[in-house]
Amino acid sequence: MASQKIFRSGSCAEVLKRFLTAGGGVKSWSLRRTLLAVLLGLTLALWVGSAAIVYVEARRESQELFDQSLIETGHLLLSLVEKDAREHALTGPIDLPLRGHPNPHQYLLFKVRDAQQRVLYRNDAASDIALSRSAPDGLSWTSIAGQRWRLFSLWDPQRSLQLLVAEPTSHRDDISRGFFYRIALFGLLLVALATIAIWWSIHRVFRVLQASADEVSARTPDELTDVHVYGAPSELHPLLLEINRLFGRVRHSRDNEQRFTADAAHELRTPLAAIKTNLQVLQRARSADEREEFIAALGASVERATRLVNQLLALAQLDPQSQAETALAPGDLAHVLAAQGAQWQALAAPYPLSLAVNVAPAPCALHADSLQVLLRNLVDNALRYTPALGAVEISCGVEAGRSYLRVADTGPGIAEQWHARVFERFVRLGGSQVPGSGLGLSIVRRIAERHGAQIVLGAGLQGRGLAVTLVFPAT
Repeated sequence: MASQKIFRSGSCAEVLKRFLTAGGGVKSWSLRRTLLAVLLGLTLALWVGSAAIVYVEARRESQELFDQSLIETGHLLLSLVEKDAREHALTGPIDLPLRGHPNPHQYLLFKVRDAQQRVLYRNDAASDIALSRSAPDGLSWTSIAGQRWRLFSLWDPQRSLQLLVAEPTSHRDDISRGFFYRIALFGLLLVALATIAIWWSIHRVFRVLQASADEVSARTPDELTDVHVYGAPSELHPLLLEINRLFGRVRHSRDNEQRFTADAAHELRTPLAAIKTNLQVLQRARSADEREEFIAALGASVERATRLVNQLLALAQLDPQSQAETALAPGDLAHVLAAQGAQWQALAAPYPLSLAVNVAPAPCALHADSLQVLLRNLVDNALRYTPALGAVEISCGVEAGRSYLRVADTGPGIAEQWHARVFERFVRLGGSQVPGSGLGLSIVRRIAERHGAQIVLGAGLQGRGLAVTLVFPAT
């Protein structure tokens, strides 16, 4: 069992490698490509939205500017024509050439009429174009030769002269189109730069992830040192710290199992050697009495080996790394003690001492089977270490609002300086002549920890010996 645990601990690094490098065996997806697609898509959407808003607002502003320029031009032309018409009393149209423009028909057109709708002034491009006589005052739209034009109509204060000024929308559209092309070109440049910046940022972040994955991938099953956290982004620290904590738990479990295996092998060597020696001596027995004596010694050695193996199995089953936590249920310690009373009396029968069981209600959260294992180890220790004519007492009850379980005896006790070490595995007091494995109190501590109980070592019966008290959490 211990070797299997060591194998599982060693293979944990392999599992972690596969998880970091291949997605743990599940269908994988690329976080790098996902981030790149999302960020680029968001950047492109924001740019397109912003560019559209800028273009619409710029076009609206430009239309207002063109309209304002057309209105100002109309007012200026009417003021000039009004003065000239009154001074010269014009009766026929005067054509004003538009110089400096390559295509006058695609520029401003204007006409000035009198109250009788006679044309007094016009530019040469408007000579063959009819402008609407019923145009409303101010700005409006009209169609000339299938093209849309912006028209401005203005009367003088006496309403004797009317000015009509028209401007083709193609001129405005050319300017808006050029503005759109410039925005598009600038936006494409920004998108290209944003793509490079986003790709570089994501690549830099994932390079750190890949470095951590490579570091773990290069590990051997026995190499469980911490993964380097320095240089990694702060968002990655929790994952790396949890990996390091996992490695720490695996190291601790592996060290415990290796130590457990070594100690178990050392402890098993003694009873196995005794069995081998007794068999060799038994084979050379010269009489029936010698044979019976060696058979008894062989039985004792086998009993010791059996007890040690059972203790090792019990301790392995209680290992917190090997199984889930024991499920506790509400119960009463008095019921557990009462159910085992007859068994303890039978167990104490071969010993020349007295055994007493004093129970009182002691409610707590417990696991009955594991508590029976705990009691069996405590009672067995007390019976074996208590000298002849001594006494052992098993009791339970409630003190200071907390339930307790106590096994006390009149044996040699344990010196205070040994209190911290007696719960370690395979630790036995120096000079002890009582056979044992040094695992009983280790099992007691493990079961107590699962119950959240506190172990208190104190003086036993009649002011001497040892009393082992388990104090359970308040219900």
